[in-house]
Amino acid sequence: MGIAYTSLDTTKLSTAEVYAHTLCELAQDDPRIVTLTADLAKSTKIGVFQEKFPERFVNVGIAEQNMFGMAAGMAACGLIPFTCTFAIFNSCRALDQVHTDICYQNLNVKMIASHAGTSFGQAGSTHHATEDIAIMRAMANLVVMVPADGQETAAAVRAAIAHQGPVYIRINRGFDQIVYPQGIEDFQLGRANLLHEGSDLCFIACGSAVFSALQAARELAAEGIKARVLDMHTIKPLDKEAVKKAVHDTRRIITAEDHTVVGGLGSAVAEVIAESGMGCALRRLGIQDAFSPIGYHEDLMSLHGIDANGLVRAARETLKMDFEEDDDWTDEV
Repeated sequence: MGIAYTSLDTTKLSTAEVYAHTLCELAQDDPRIVTLTADLAKSTKIGVFQEKFPERFVNVGIAEQNMFGMAAGMAACGLIPFTCTFAIFNSCRALDQVHTDICYQNLNVKMIASHAGTSFGQAGSTHHATEDIAIMRAMANLVVMVPADGQETAAAVRAAIAHQGPVYIRINRGFDQIVYPQGIEDFQLGRANLLHEGSDLCFIACGSAVFSALQAARELAAEGIKARVLDMHTIKPLDKEAVKKAVHDTRRIITAEDHTVVGGLGSAVAEVIAESGMGCALRRLGIQDAFSPIGYHEDLMSLHGIDANGLVRAARETLKMDFEEDDDWTDEV
């Protein structure tokens, strides 16, 4: 079941618009907050901050590597720099500077990575960021967050400022479905949000796939299938206890992400399950070790099986697997 929107709502629902306005609000009381962009103020929506605080905004031009080096220097001087560029440029083009200048020195730089996943699908593979979670979660000292909508993005920005150290916040190009219409009262870095209770299986999703998981859970509920939905907004540090509880309670885990299944959320969850010694059925939904074709975001979500229909199909297949009604994990799948 979907929610109706008009074209007039798109700007208000944009995660980028929300983060920019949130940053402006926080900057009113915190002069340490500064922003940098690599000639993408309009595309990343940080132009709102530029209009309000022009003396605290730097456009470095098309030079992402320089931007991250400058941000590292600002952080070393006690400022809280927010860099704003596309996720693919943040994680690939400027990775040397992110790795050595920021993460290695554990500097207080906050990276806003927009146009993530296939959200800028029509721009093609040069602008698809389908490997960034895998890359960034491998960086020591770095917190990685993937909020599901605008409200959660605002909460992630606040959590990033409260956290001392580098943070990577992955957001989409713009228009996103609403997951938290009432806002978030208790957002905690590293703790998953339980959005839908269930005992037959558990969807663990991040970013745009969270809304797909909620839709799928509601459709399955109409069939009498109880699907749990976890919004795993923080990929690193991952909420291991929520994963292990889901395994124990449901024995069937389906991860969903707008990202390659190699090294992303699904891999992080699989690591927790393997180390726990518990057995379960695990499906990792996402881009299956390939480059995504060009297309609109919603079409690519469907193509890669990470829309609601894809999650429902995966759930029905996973439910065909049987388990014993005991706590002996040694003879399971």
